[in-house]
This record gives sequence, C-alpha cells and structure tokens, in this order.
Amino acid sequence: MLELYRYRGARDFLATGQDWLTDREAEHNLILGLGGALARDDASGSGEGEPAYFATVSSGTDPVLAAMRTPQWNLLLSEVDDPAALSLLVDDLKGAALPGVTGPPEAARSFADLWVARHGGHHRDLMHERIYRLAQVTLPRAADGAARRATAADRPLLAEWVVAFHEEALPSEADRARRGIADWDPETGRQFWLWEDRGGPVSLVGAGNPTPRGMRIGPVYTPPDLRGRGYATSLTAFVSQRMLDEGRTFCFLYTDLANPTSNHIYQAIGYEPVSDALMIRLEG
Repeated sequence: MLELYRYRGARDFLATGQDWLTDREAEHNLILGLGGALARDDASGSGEGEPAYFATVSSGTDPVLAAMRTPQWNLLLSEVDDPAALSLLVDDLKGAALPGVTGPPEAARSFADLWVARHGGHHRDLMHERIYRLAQVTLPRAADGAARRATAADRPLLAEWVVAFHEEALPSEADRARRGIADWDPETGRQFWLWEDRGGPVSLVGAGNPTPRGMRIGPVYTPPDLRGRGYATSLTAFVSQRMLDEGRTFCFLYTDLANPTSNHIYQAIGYEPVSDALMIRLEG
C-alpha cells in the first residue's frame, strides 16, 4: 500500500529520503542540492507568503517517489518507482499555486496530465533537458586567458550575465535570477568563476548546491560576440577539475537538448549523459 508523508522541513525530508535519492545521485542532484542547502541553513524553505513543500511516497518502508518545492518555483520530482504514487501527490497538492513541474519526462507529463484533469487548466513543455555526470576531466586545448573566482566587486557583471543567460534559455526565470544575484553572498553562496582574456572577463561558470558526493555546475554563459573561442569550454573544465580537487567525486550539469553545441562541448571534456528531465508549465 502506498502512503504519502509530508515533512515540515528539509532536514526531516532528507532524513527519510536521502539514501534512496543518493542511490541515483546524478538523477536527483537538484533535489539533493537544494534540499541540502535548506537543511544546512536550518531553514524550512518557506517564504513569499507560502510554505515550502517536501514529501515522499513509500510502499512499506521503501520510498518510491520524492518531491519538493520552494515558493514560486516548480515542483521537483524524483525518479518514480511506482507511477501510482503520482496520484497521491496530485491530491496532496490540491489548492497549491503550482507554476509547473520538473522531473523525469514520463513522470512529469503524467503528473501534469493528472493535475489538469483534476484541477483544470492546461500544460505545455518549457524545456527538454539532459543531466550529465563527470568523474574525470578531459582537458581541452586551453583558450587564451585564465580563470579567477568572482568577488563582490563583480556583482554588477554577474547580474548582467546571469540574467542574460536566463533570458536566452528560460525568460520566465530572469527576474528571480536578478533577485538571486542581489542577495548573493560571495563567501557562503554559489561560487562564480570568470575566464579573463585581454584584460577583462569573457565567460562565466557557476558551481553550487553540493550533493553528498557531487557539485552542480551552472550557469555557463559567454556573451554572443565572444563565443566560439573556447572560453566556456576551458572555464567549465577548470571549474569542474577544481571541484574534484576539493574532494567531490562527481560534477553534474543540466543542458538544454535544443542546444547541440553545448551538449557536444560538455561531452568533450568528460561529461557523460545520465538521464533526461522535462520542465513543464502549468497554466490556467
């Protein structure tokens, strides 16, 4: 018999689900990374007038699904070992102002279909993604220039480029990205690295949201007029190697499947495809 359990905060959620999630760490790197950050901060993830959401569905003592959501963001779905668990999740979220769902494609679509059938509206695909994992860097031919870690003095440039990244890849998230950089703490927050050439920054790579053994890489951004020179490739390889040197076993990143260039670049430096993810918008 399937049972849904809802948790008050990230710590309780991970106390139940972390081992199951970590068995497929790459597939679950987003949930583990975000949940872990909230747990370390001893925060519930609540804000902006509504609580965060953390839930698992189990068969006996064995989880078959985990889900979490922080306010204003999509529901994040784990891999789903029993599709019947999605029905319990849809029922439990009744009344939530849910903008969308992100997860394994089949599970995300099934959830969206159930949501629309029970709550009305419609849904549409926003982005088809691929999750990659790296355990060893294949160093590319180095681009001109060198890497350095961004500091508080770089905040205006980071804001410009992180917002530009989202406006290009996912415009609906640009405003939230801008607010995130405004609140960014260079000492404790996400790391940002810059590749510099000819006296100035030419590319950006972020790293953060650690999982039990890994680190998620992103965003990766180079202004359009500076692309094609190997800056992003060199910087992504550098940052990935830095994370491994600091004790991480893996690095993870997401790519947009509509961008064959980036998918090729990441594989060339050692990233291997693990699984796909789908971002769906719920409307109406």
